[in-house]
Amino acid sequence: MGALPVYRWRPAPDGYATRRQLRARGLRPGGQEVAAQLERPRRRRGPLVAYLYRVDLAKPVRPMTPARWAALAKANRARRTCPNCRRDAGYVIPTSLGTCVPCASPSTSPRSA
Repeated sequence: MGALPVYRWRPAPDGYATRRQLRARGLRPGGQEVAAQLERPRRRRGPLVAYLYRVDLAKPVRPMTPARWAALAKANRARRTCPNCRRDAGYVIPTSLGTCVPCASPSTSPRSA
């Protein structure tokens, strides 16, 4: 495979889309190789790169099955469960804390009273 065509950041050619743009249309790359790339130059670092896929080769997004919905619900429940007190925090526990807010700062917790 030769070098990929490179386009400037804004004017992407017709017939190409990024993963997010494909997803917004209800499509997925479907196993195809990257067809082109967009580059946005930056001053002190390397350019920002976005990979483009051909829209005509994209396939429809697979529908969620009941088993996939159940697996997603289980994963989200695990992200909300505090490892210390084993309670559902009602929000996704920040990785910076590692526990729910009341467990992370027990001196100001209303639960400790």
